[in-house]
Amino acid sequence: MLNSPFLRLIAATLILCASPTFADTFTQTHRDTLNTLKQQALEDSLSYDIVESLTTEVGARLVGTPASDKSEQWAADKMRELGFDKVWLEESEAILWTRGKSTVTMVAPYQHNLVALALGNSVGTGDTPIRADVVRFESLDALKAAAPGSLNGKIAYVGFRMRRHIDGRGYGEAVGARVNGASEAAKKGAVAFIMRSVGTDSHRVAHTGVMDYADEVKKIPALALSNPDADLLDNALKRDKPVTLSLDVGASGNAGTTTIANVIGEITGSKYPDQVVTLGAHLDSWDVGTGAIDDGLGVGITLAAAHYIGQLEQRPERTIRVILFAAEEIGLAGAKDYVARRNGDMSDHVIGAEWDFGNGNIYRMEPGVGPVALNDIRDFANYLAPMGIALAKTNTAKGQSDMSALGHAGQPAVNFNPDGSDYFDVHHTHDDTLDKVNKDALKHNTAVYTVFAYFAAASGVDFRK
Repeated sequence: MLNSPFLRLIAATLILCASPTFADTFTQTHRDTLNTLKQQALEDSLSYDIVESLTTEVGARLVGTPASDKSEQWAADKMRELGFDKVWLEESEAILWTRGKSTVTMVAPYQHNLVALALGNSVGTGDTPIRADVVRFESLDALKAAAPGSLNGKIAYVGFRMRRHIDGRGYGEAVGARVNGASEAAKKGAVAFIMRSVGTDSHRVAHTGVMDYADEVKKIPALALSNPDADLLDNALKRDKPVTLSLDVGASGNAGTTTIANVIGEITGSKYPDQVVTLGAHLDSWDVGTGAIDDGLGVGITLAAAHYIGQLEQRPERTIRVILFAAEEIGLAGAKDYVARRNGDMSDHVIGAEWDFGNGNIYRMEPGVGPVALNDIRDFANYLAPMGIALAKTNTAKGQSDMSALGHAGQPAVNFNPDGSDYFDVHHTHDDTLDKVNKDALKHNTAVYTVFAYFAAASGVDFRK
């Protein structure tokens, strides 16, 4: 009866349309549970309480420090306290870097003490401070275009100012200088590299962050200036007089390796315990501030979301796995180890989402799923719409930060995009402290992650199809 191509097309269309979606497979009980979970998260302070506990009892969590080790024990204990069924650590090795004191002084033609931080992985200046004139470049590309040898004996300075955006895209425009600027400067003969901080604030605090040295290129000290001090340096340079800085940097550079650990906890599924929905955040932070925003928020959101679901009388069919990744700040070391331990096989990883950006309300959901599953995502997006969350037009998400390692290995993902307008005011600075947390937004975002995790674990959707 289906010999006609037209009839076969109609039949295929009917079958596709008849495929069960979120709207079909979720019972009224499921929907009631979603509403209960959402309301609980919106009214409860658990995620904030977790961030408060982490920042008070542990504080800054730089890889390789005693506080980093303490944070792993704190996380495992907190998961058990919150009722996780299984809790374990997965250890690996990462590069160890330690920060010493940094003193940056303008010595001519004017005298000023400048606020600066060494960038992660930077070498120090050794026993003798570096004293040299500054050559300014507007951007990393301008530095790359400098003639070989043109910076012999000079300090290269990139003055690019990051721009503020709700989605934080200004970070991508600015961070290249932080990552690659030192090696590019060294290629031209520079003895040190400084840059305007990758940040949108006007506070006199510098923003640190990881940088990389290119192979077979001399390693020179690399520092970031606070935005007000970058302004001061720019103003001095406008006078057409040589500007001389003295740099005394105690950073150690590569000091071997240290043991790190991903801390993993599960709320076991009632029917398919080997199918896992992953929620991620990173446990480490830089050594400045207390790591409240980056990424204490993610720790609080994911632990609270799993806890709420774990307290249900009827668990969802799939397992919810929270992964607190190690060593994100120095290059996703924990996430890479997580994937490597599983030989890149993410076939039992149903879908994942991470929190590692923003401090305001989530306003958009960006999926990365199969074409059929996209129908279910659209239905779920309709559920989220009253919370002010729109569905992105794209379907290319791989997961934020650490979760991107799992995404590129084959795990479907959803990215939740929060208002990040003020995120880079405190990012990687001494100002990343508990008082900066937007408590109302944290409740909103915890509710979103909670209902997402329940939807993914209870709906039975194959997000790869």
